[in-house]
Amino acid sequence: MADLTSNFAGIESPNPFWLASGPPANSGDQVMRAFDSGWGGAVWKTLGNPIVNVSSRLGSVNYGSHKLMGLNNIELITDRPLSVNFKEISEVKKRYPKHAVIASVMVESRADWEEMIRRVEDSHADGLELNFGCPHGMCERGMGSAVGQEPKVLQELVAWVMETTKLPVIAKLTPNITDITEPAFAAQKAGAHAVSLINTIQSVIGVDLDRLVPLPRVGNASSHGGYCGPAVKPIALRMVAELARANEFSLPISGIGGIETWRDAAEFLALGATNVQVCTAVMHHGFRIAEDLIDGLSNYLDQKGMNTVDGLVGAALPAFKEWGDLDLNHHVVAKINRETCIGCQLCIVACHDGAHQCIHPSEKAGAPADLPHRVPWVEEEECVGCNLCAFVCPVEGCIEMVEERRGDEVDTWNTRVKDGRDHVPGGLSDS
Repeated sequence: MADLTSNFAGIESPNPFWLASGPPANSGDQVMRAFDSGWGGAVWKTLGNPIVNVSSRLGSVNYGSHKLMGLNNIELITDRPLSVNFKEISEVKKRYPKHAVIASVMVESRADWEEMIRRVEDSHADGLELNFGCPHGMCERGMGSAVGQEPKVLQELVAWVMETTKLPVIAKLTPNITDITEPAFAAQKAGAHAVSLINTIQSVIGVDLDRLVPLPRVGNASSHGGYCGPAVKPIALRMVAELARANEFSLPISGIGGIETWRDAAEFLALGATNVQVCTAVMHHGFRIAEDLIDGLSNYLDQKGMNTVDGLVGAALPAFKEWGDLDLNHHVVAKINRETCIGCQLCIVACHDGAHQCIHPSEKAGAPADLPHRVPWVEEEECVGCNLCAFVCPVEGCIEMVEERRGDEVDTWNTRVKDGRDHVPGGLSDS
């Protein structure tokens, strides 16, 4: 079996699955139950000058009958006394010495940072995560994403911390920024040992149309909050990959954002994360998902012949390229399985209204003579291989995208520009 032991910036844990800073890591009891369930580490709910949180705090976007696509939260940092938090951190670390316990911290002045770091060290936590990502409440006070969006300020603050502690330091980055590499390089220049990303995305989850108040409602008002959950995974994957492939960036990355299954975790690892953190999925399903994460990743590594998690880290990065380096001769065409097609016509609607008008009903001229009445047909010379029909088809595997190359050689847009053929190839817009 593959060895799942993780070493992240010198912090060892039984596996690469950590609880992210948030409600599931709010107390010692929770973190210990998480470790008993199989989690390798936990980043404590952010510590700072305790605040009074509002009620209500969460809003959701759902699809299907029960599936939670995303959460918006307007909850802030810990509302529990710091003395209680640090006592529990110390107790957890004493009982679970082989698990990673990280203190997430967010305060204002240099004196506050120095005092907080001293207390973290006294609690015997394994490291510090500096919260530069919180997108609501704290940023209005000059903390959280207010720092994460200003690389020079972030660099100065990380430098303060590095002068004060010998613990491993992780800078948690905000996604509410144009270029994720700027704050990441600032953290690296200041001496941080690692970065974690992404924190939540600024959002308004919806509006109560009866009261005409944004959600989640607090009395007769609300505020923007932080969006997380499966819906943010594509954004997080892109930012992790963008940073992992950046020239001269050398810090380990802890991947966060919409991770629910071992496949999600494996995708983050393949795009350059060294470990992963999970929050929303635990809020949805509980600590028990650790077993599936561990078993799934272990089996996958075995199938791939990888002995350790490190073998997967960054394995997909060479295939993450700029658009101009993609092969224009690679081409796929939709093929509809006559035997399994149920004749719902969804592919026709999607293709004609939202794509390239190449899928037609059986009665349209040009259909194969032996085509069953219920089955649509594909005008293959017009098919651009957009995949939309396969996505909307309710029958798994009924529509297959089959490769039919335009030419044997690899032809890219950048090559065309270099050769003086600088037009965008047919079938694609000039935008």
